[in-house]
Amino acid sequence: MATLFKDEFLNELGCWPLAYIPYGGADVGEVEAVADAVGDGGDDAFYDAFIAAGARMAAEAETCLSKGHRQSARELYLRASVFFGASYHPLYGKPVDPRLLAGFGRQIEAMDKGLALFDPPILPQRIPFRGAAMPAYLIPAVGQEREVRPTIIFTNGYDATVTDLYFMSAVAASRRGYHALIVDGPGQGDMLYRQGVAHTPEWDAVISAVVDFALTQPIVDPKRIALNGASLGGYLAPRAAAGEPRLAACIADPGQWATGDSFRGVARKLGATEQQAANLGTIDDAVLGKLDGMIAQNRRLRWSIYQRGFWVLGCDTLRDFLVKTETYTMVGHAEKITCPTLITSADKDALAIGARTLFDALRCPKTMLAFTAAEGAGTHCEMTNRSLLNRRVLDWLDEVFA
Repeated sequence: MATLFKDEFLNELGCWPLAYIPYGGADVGEVEAVADAVGDGGDDAFYDAFIAAGARMAAEAETCLSKGHRQSARELYLRASVFFGASYHPLYGKPVDPRLLAGFGRQIEAMDKGLALFDPPILPQRIPFRGAAMPAYLIPAVGQEREVRPTIIFTNGYDATVTDLYFMSAVAASRRGYHALIVDGPGQGDMLYRQGVAHTPEWDAVISAVVDFALTQPIVDPKRIALNGASLGGYLAPRAAAGEPRLAACIADPGQWATGDSFRGVARKLGATEQQAANLGTIDDAVLGKLDGMIAQNRRLRWSIYQRGFWVLGCDTLRDFLVKTETYTMVGHAEKITCPTLITSADKDALAIGARTLFDALRCPKTMLAFTAAEGAGTHCEMTNRSLLNRRVLDWLDEVFA
């Protein structure tokens, strides 16, 4: 990954928009300018600099629109949504920071304004789910906006929102001739930030509601609906495919067997028995204390677990977090998947640790795609070369749906 921000942790978050360059989400100089504005500052400066950049783009979009330059206005609004969306990631956690809600509000406002400038306009939708509502957008295939086409449902994981899904893969899919349905489910985006709905491992129920919605759309081919999951979505997508027979294909990027696997080796090193490591919720208080101390000393882990993980999963304690983490497993589910399934694995992606285990457990038609640092695609979700990932995934799906 590029090094633009002086702080290593902020650099990891601040360079996300670079992945969206091929799809109009940013340019290198814009991210560099934000990094320069942050300088030696911390989370507050990071937030302010990204908000300022997004506000500048949104203001320019307004000017373009007033002069009749609709395409430029559309591009600028959508780009602004990326920068507003990047601003608040260091602020994750409960109680919810008002700045997070303000940044998210501006993100979605800019995204809605940009999408509304397509022809026909792309309008925000709401999919009912257990008394709440999942925000969704149906992005039509370029040049085939009113035709019945195969459709890909895109789902994310812990960190991303519908804006990220749009630039990560939906633009590429729509250019290839697929309709793209992007959705934030429980524990994601609006559902978490505004509605307070925590995550759930039962993603088959989530996607069943999404498929129900998709089948009401006249441009969706009911026999060619695929599901693509990125990051934690690499667990969520196959988990959904195990219980939703209407899916015609599934992509897991990266494939994941059990989210607790990334903690087991650490737990053993800290003194957990094999039995405790196999069920993290049962580790004794001494080991739990050591784990707590290790997390407290590492900013990346503090953010990942205490700020992000607790909030997303609806937890108050580390033990509760570990107990809930153990429910995210493909044990008893992988063999139920019947549709063709694609598993990806990048060589430097820590979440890909269980990709081979999942692949081996599948009993459906299956394919494994490996990505490497030598290709510039070895990072988590191939974020340093999303265009390569999208080409290969869409090629595979072209063949499946042929």
